[in-house]
Amino acid sequence: MKKLLFVGTAAAAALIAATSAFAYDGTKCKAPGNCWEPKPGFPDKVAGSKYDPKHDPAELAKGSNSIKEMEARNAKRTANFVKTGKWVYDVDEIPN
Repeated sequence: MKKLLFVGTAAAAALIAATSAFAYDGTKCKAPGNCWEPKPGFPDKVAGSKYDPKHDPAELAKGSNSIKEMEARNAKRTANFVKTGKWVYDVDEIPN
């Protein structure tokens, strides 16, 4: 009984997955594989519209700055390890 229920559930799931793949009929594709279009009322170009996020360059640079600082700390740790043979994780404890 459990095996029959499992097989039935699996078949139903496969049928649902197969039918959802064919939900879009492709009638509005600009080219084969290029079927994206904005929702009604959404502009074709986001830049300059009310949907433009207008990211602050300083906020965007935070990620690259933190990576540069991390690489500098790792270089300091590695140089200290090559020099002394002891790994010190805390950069403040590394003598100059």
